Amino acid sequence: DVQLVESGGGLVQPGGSVRLSCAASGFPPGVRFRNYHLSWVRQAPGKEREGVAVVSPDGSARYADSEKGRFTISRDDARQTVSLQMNSLRVEDTAMYYCATEPSPVPQPLALHEYRHWGRGTQVTVS
Repeated sequence: DVQLVESGGGLVQPGGSVRLSCAASGFPPGVRFRNYHLSWVRQAPGKEREGVAVVSPDGSARYADSEKGRFTISRDDARQTVSLQMNSLRVEDTAMYYCATEPSPVPQPLALHEYRHWGRGTQVTVS
């Protein structure tokens, strides 16, 4: 089974930065990591999960409106990792951040229902 392990969360002050990473493994034989969409999703206390950013197999990235210009998603296909650089953090960015992945095609890359494979999350607290 595909496994995703997030890391890099922690406590950060408002205006600060943090970089999250997600390592992927367990892909079926003959299946290439580079064919997968990679997404970061977050869930704040008392709120529903929401898509934050996604990077497609071709390297193109999409962001939720509130994250544009502050967050950068990137992938390293050789290392089978996806990262999320978060700058200018706000208190409202406090959440559990999850990594999710799904092979192409993914018609709606920022939509949560598209993803079957999820990590357990890493907590980011901005305070």
